[in-house]
Amino acid sequence: MASHDPKAWMLSEAVQLLKTADRLQSQFFKIGRSSRVLSWEPPVDMYGGSDELGVLVAMPGVEPGGYQITLEDAAIVVQGERALSVNLGRGAIIRLEIPYGRFERRIQLPYGGYRIVESLLENGCLRVHLERLK
Repeated sequence: MASHDPKAWMLSEAVQLLKTADRLQSQFFKIGRSSRVLSWEPPVDMYGGSDELGVLVAMPGVEPGGYQITLEDAAIVVQGERALSVNLGRGAIIRLEIPYGRFERRIQLPYGGYRIVESLLENGCLRVHLERLK
Protein backbone atom coordinates (compact mmCIF):
# COMPACT_ATOMS: atom_id res chain seq x y z
CA MET A 1 0.00 0.00 0.00
CA ALA A 2 1.40 3.41 -0.99
CA SER A 3 2.12 5.91 1.76
CA HIS A 4 0.66 9.42 1.57
CA ASP A 5 3.50 10.82 3.72
CA PRO A 6 5.95 12.58 1.31
CA LYS A 7 8.96 11.84 3.55
CA ALA A 8 8.17 8.12 3.67
CA TRP A 9 7.58 8.07 -0.08
CA MET A 10 10.92 9.84 -0.79
CA LEU A 11 12.83 7.48 1.52
CA SER A 12 11.17 4.46 -0.05
CA GLU A 13 11.97 5.77 -3.54
CA ALA A 14 15.63 6.45 -2.60
CA VAL A 15 16.06 2.95 -1.12
CA GLN A 16 14.52 1.40 -4.24
CA LEU A 17 16.86 3.40 -6.52
CA LEU A 18 19.90 2.31 -4.50
CA LYS A 19 18.80 -1.34 -4.66
CA THR A 20 18.29 -1.07 -8.42
CA ALA A 21 21.70 0.57 -8.97
CA ASP A 22 23.41 -2.06 -6.83
CA ARG A 23 21.67 -4.89 -8.69
CA LEU A 24 22.60 -3.45 -12.08
CA GLN A 25 26.20 -2.93 -11.08
CA SER A 26 26.48 -6.47 -9.71
CA GLN A 27 24.76 -7.98 -12.72
CA PHE A 28 26.30 -5.97 -15.54
CA PHE A 29 29.63 -4.53 -14.40
CA LYS A 30 32.06 -5.76 -11.80
CA ILE A 31 34.32 -3.42 -9.90
CA GLY A 32 37.78 -4.88 -9.53
CA ARG A 33 41.33 -4.03 -8.63
CA SER A 34 43.68 -4.59 -11.50
CA SER A 35 47.24 -3.34 -11.75
CA ARG A 36 46.85 -1.79 -8.27
CA VAL A 37 44.40 0.77 -9.69
CA LEU A 38 40.67 0.72 -9.02
CA SER A 39 38.89 -0.12 -12.25
CA TRP A 40 35.70 -1.60 -13.59
CA GLU A 41 35.40 -4.82 -15.59
CA PRO A 42 33.23 -4.85 -18.71
CA PRO A 43 31.06 -7.93 -19.31
CA VAL A 44 32.27 -10.46 -21.88
CA ASP A 45 30.81 -13.11 -24.17
CA MET A 46 33.06 -15.79 -25.67
CA TYR A 47 32.18 -18.21 -28.43
CA GLY A 48 34.04 -20.48 -30.83
CA GLY A 49 35.18 -23.89 -31.86
CA SER A 50 38.35 -25.92 -32.07
CA ASP A 51 40.29 -23.55 -34.38
CA GLU A 52 39.05 -20.08 -33.45
CA LEU A 53 37.47 -17.97 -30.73
CA GLY A 54 35.37 -14.85 -30.71
CA VAL A 55 35.33 -12.48 -27.76
CA LEU A 56 32.76 -9.71 -27.38
CA VAL A 57 33.49 -7.04 -24.75
CA ALA A 58 30.79 -4.46 -23.86
CA MET A 59 32.50 -1.05 -23.67
CA PRO A 60 29.79 1.62 -24.06
CA GLY A 61 31.13 5.10 -24.74
CA VAL A 62 34.77 4.03 -25.20
CA GLU A 63 36.47 5.91 -28.03
CA PRO A 64 38.21 3.92 -30.81
CA GLY A 65 41.66 4.87 -29.47
CA GLY A 66 40.66 4.46 -25.82
CA TYR A 67 41.64 0.83 -25.28
CA GLN A 68 44.43 -1.72 -25.77
CA ILE A 69 44.29 -5.48 -26.40
CA THR A 70 47.14 -7.81 -25.43
CA LEU A 71 47.69 -11.53 -25.18
CA GLU A 72 49.35 -12.55 -21.90
CA ASP A 73 50.00 -16.20 -21.07
CA ALA A 74 46.63 -17.95 -21.44
CA ALA A 75 44.53 -14.76 -21.38
CA ILE A 76 43.48 -11.84 -23.51
CA VAL A 77 43.61 -8.51 -21.68
CA VAL A 78 41.48 -5.54 -22.69
CA GLN A 79 42.16 -2.28 -20.87
CA GLY A 80 41.50 1.39 -21.35
CA GLU A 81 39.37 4.23 -20.12
CA ARG A 82 35.84 5.51 -20.60
CA ALA A 83 35.67 9.27 -20.15
CA LEU A 84 32.68 10.87 -18.48
CA SER A 85 30.68 12.45 -21.28
CA VAL A 86 30.45 16.23 -21.15
CA ASN A 87 27.60 16.17 -23.68
CA LEU A 88 24.96 15.12 -21.17
CA GLY A 89 23.70 18.65 -20.71
CA ARG A 90 23.69 21.03 -17.80
CA GLY A 91 22.57 20.31 -14.28
CA ALA A 92 23.10 17.77 -11.54
CA ILE A 93 23.59 14.08 -12.21
CA ILE A 94 20.34 12.29 -11.47
CA ARG A 95 21.41 8.76 -12.38
CA LEU A 96 24.85 7.37 -13.24
CA GLU A 97 24.75 3.61 -13.86
CA ILE A 98 27.21 3.17 -16.74
CA PRO A 99 30.69 3.12 -15.22
CA TYR A 100 33.42 5.45 -16.39
CA GLY A 101 37.11 5.72 -15.73
CA ARG A 102 39.77 3.07 -16.07
CA PHE A 103 38.74 -0.47 -17.00
CA GLU A 104 40.54 -3.75 -17.37
CA ARG A 105 39.26 -7.23 -18.16
CA ARG A 106 41.47 -10.32 -18.17
CA ILE A 107 39.73 -13.16 -20.02
CA GLN A 108 41.11 -16.66 -19.55
CA LEU A 109 41.31 -18.53 -22.85
CA PRO A 110 40.79 -22.25 -23.38
CA TYR A 111 43.94 -24.36 -23.47
CA GLY A 112 46.26 -23.67 -26.43
CA GLY A 113 48.05 -20.77 -28.02
CA TYR A 114 46.19 -18.04 -29.91
CA ARG A 115 46.86 -15.01 -32.06
CA ILE A 116 44.59 -12.03 -32.64
CA VAL A 117 43.33 -12.05 -36.22
CA GLU A 118 41.04 -9.03 -36.07
CA SER A 119 39.48 -6.57 -33.66
CA LEU A 120 36.67 -4.12 -34.28
CA LEU A 121 34.89 -1.63 -32.02
CA GLU A 122 31.28 -1.45 -33.17
CA ASN A 123 28.08 -0.26 -31.44
CA GLY A 124 29.77 -0.01 -28.04
CA CYS A 125 31.20 -3.53 -28.20
CA LEU A 126 34.69 -4.74 -29.02
CA ARG A 127 34.78 -7.85 -31.19
CA VAL A 128 38.04 -9.78 -31.12
CA HIS A 129 38.64 -12.74 -33.44
CA LEU A 130 41.35 -15.15 -32.26
CA GLU A 131 42.87 -18.05 -34.14
CA ARG A 132 44.39 -21.09 -32.46
CA LEU A 133 48.08 -21.62 -33.25
CA LYS A 134 48.93 -25.01 -34.68
